[in-house]
Amino acid sequence: MTRAPAEIFVVDDDPSVREALTVIFSLERFGVRSFADGASFVEVARGEVPDAVLLDLQLPGASGLEVLKELDARNYPAPIFIISGQGNIPMAVDAMKRGAVDFIEKPFNAGIVVSRVREEIKARENGSPAKNGVLSRQFTGHERLTPREREVLGEIAAGASNKEAGSHLGISPRTVEVHRARIMEKLAAKNAADLVRIVFTG
Repeated sequence: MTRAPAEIFVVDDDPSVREALTVIFSLERFGVRSFADGASFVEVARGEVPDAVLLDLQLPGASGLEVLKELDARNYPAPIFIISGQGNIPMAVDAMKRGAVDFIEKPFNAGIVVSRVREEIKARENGSPAKNGVLSRQFTGHERLTPREREVLGEIAAGASNKEAGSHLGISPRTVEVHRARIMEKLAAKNAADLVRIVFTG
């Protein structure tokens, strides 16, 4: 008896993104259903659980973050991947705290997106889903950071802006920016989403 193909739900108000993701996953033998807004997705997702969800942050009406909350993403059976063209750290942190398993920045690499989705589906089938929005204290490269850099990273991981982090730590926003650049360099993070992924999943 052959297993039905894994089904992906794509939620994005941009028709070209929906079409691109549909083509990418269809070629990889996935079933794909797409939605142009959060409300129609939530309505279906409450009754049908796909194998994975790709959810845009900037949606008409309820934003991706609001959809995560409405769907109770931390307890939703399928992994939810956030996709966004505006990848900033506070947004990525917020999404992962609300239950997203990963944050993918546009423009995305098709091979990487499919690979991440496959890995997460397989991990769940094996009973070992990725840690969901939990800050890993012993993430790779932790020991390379100075005590001050760890403090700055703690602020970043809490979703603080440079100004807020500077205020909490008694340093200027510019100094926070310098520390953040050094942290990203030491942890080999290519961008904001990459930094969040390293810190949250260890």
